[in-house]
Amino acid sequence: MNKHFYRKLFASSLAISLFFGTFTGINKAKAETAALDVKAAGAILVDEETGRILYEKNSETVLGIASMTKMMTEYLLLEAIKEGKVKWDQEYIVSPELSKMSHDEDLSNVYLRVEGKYKVEDLYAAMAIESANAATVAISEIVAGSEAKFVELMNKKAAEIGLEKYKFVNSSGLNNRDMLKHFPTIVGDPDEENVMSPKDVAILASRLLHDFPEVLETSSIPEKIFAKGTEDEFVMDNWNWMLEGYKKIADRYPNYQQFVYDGLDGLKTGSTPFAGYNFTGTASRDGQRFISVVMNTSSQTERFRETRKILDFAFNNFKREEIIPKHYQVKGKKSIPVIKGKEKQVKIYTKDAVNMVVKNGEKDNYETILTLDQKKVNKQGELTAPIKKGEKVGTLSIQAKEAETLGFITEKGKNNITVDVIAAENVEKSNWFVLMMRGIGGFFGNLWGGISSTVKGWF
Repeated sequence: MNKHFYRKLFASSLAISLFFGTFTGINKAKAETAALDVKAAGAILVDEETGRILYEKNSETVLGIASMTKMMTEYLLLEAIKEGKVKWDQEYIVSPELSKMSHDEDLSNVYLRVEGKYKVEDLYAAMAIESANAATVAISEIVAGSEAKFVELMNKKAAEIGLEKYKFVNSSGLNNRDMLKHFPTIVGDPDEENVMSPKDVAILASRLLHDFPEVLETSSIPEKIFAKGTEDEFVMDNWNWMLEGYKKIADRYPNYQQFVYDGLDGLKTGSTPFAGYNFTGTASRDGQRFISVVMNTSSQTERFRETRKILDFAFNNFKREEIIPKHYQVKGKKSIPVIKGKEKQVKIYTKDAVNMVVKNGEKDNYETILTLDQKKVNKQGELTAPIKKGEKVGTLSIQAKEAETLGFITEKGKNNITVDVIAAENVEKSNWFVLMMRGIGGFFGNLWGGISSTVKGWF
């Protein structure tokens, strides 16, 4: 959308925004969860490291994503650069059609001249900071040769990283009607837009941060000059008004200061009439990072107010705790029986610790479940010697004692609450003579037990 229009709208509604901008407050975790009441059609909050879902509202509902689409375009570009298919200093020559699109005042853009040459790194910055749509189309052509082929890559990558509810029809997130104004052909129907569920948006953001953490170097930039020193020089100010970086240039952006959030450094905004106002935010404090998604809010400012509400809830109520320490032994199961070994039992413990983000004061609300490897134990639950120290004999997982479900955005996240259980010592196999004597002893022991039972039965 046109940034100049929003600046005028923002100035006229500043007084109203100030009234709502200070909503925070620290309540008890459960009470705050119930009262969170996020004003969005869909929302989700996840721990970035484990992918644990800490809050969700209609997280499986398919909604318009608008320019949050550009996170997928960023992913595919960064992947192409990593694989050597594209270089940062590679130049792109602008077509008449793309130049015309870049001058469309109804769209967010930076001006691109016909036959002008622009480096990939500059087009990328324009996409990530200014949400420039023509620059995004240029990137799609650089990576795939055409917008249509790039859309194929987008949908293929979505399936590859585990997204389930999505559809991409263009690289930028515009409504296809806006694409048809400048290009003769499109992917999909004339009124289609890209759609995803909040959960899938969170998965995409998580993968982007995990696979290409350098994305934050650009998404965190509040202000940058495009085409510096030319007639098309343009000051790009990031649509993400919550960036901590805006503090350093508060004199130039005083109106944004009410939204600035400590530790927030990404990721992407987006808005169209169909999608409403969306925002995928991420913030890190004291080594703990969260990802929040709000979709289809009612205004430019509301998406930031609701994001603040969600992130305040995260930082005020959750922290990473060690639920199971390394070399933890389950009570009553500190060792398991062994057959054919020099020792009749072997000690077992966890190979690693299990850490998880939990609500404050609820560390003890979890219990452990020990599962022995059925391929290694017999029907009596016995291991067979020899056994090597460090050998995996099973797993230990955690679950909530109460009705709470441990939800994660990916299967990989679920694996984070399961740890290997290993043998704590070696158990050598006994020699044939010892095994024979044990067998004889067992035979006569069983025989004597049978005789004793019979004799007792006489009296």
